[in-house]
Amino acid sequence: MKHTNRQTETRTLTDLYRALDRQHAVTITYLDQDGTESIRTIEISDIRTTKSGRIEIRAMCRLRGEARGFLLHRIASYTCHRIPYVLEQPEATTPAGRVIVVRSERQLIARELGRDYLPRTSVTRTDTALAA
Repeated sequence: MKHTNRQTETRTLTDLYRALDRQHAVTITYLDQDGTESIRTIEISDIRTTKSGRIEIRAMCRLRGEARGFLLHRIASYTCHRIPYVLEQPEATTPAGRVIVVRSERQLIARELGRDYLPRTSVTRTDTALAA
């Protein structure tokens, strides 16, 4: 079992992306909002960045048998298994364009940099307020 507080977030994401690519189940120790600890085996379907900047793991939970979201900062420890996915993945219900899907570490970094450094409004040549 790997403890997330003993390694970088990048290492944790790398392991979770590897499990997603290989479609291997992952057992996590998850801390709920109130601090309750639970152990769950999940089948990762997506890794996203929320609007608030948090990283969310979308997965099928074998305990509940349904799709759930797990925030990366609340995962205390995890174990990547070699057992394949067994649960049926539901069809996407989110309209296209509302959620940005990130499937690799490079895409995540590009998304974060784009969110932090790109202007929120388009800049034209006639904007004199931006001249230094």
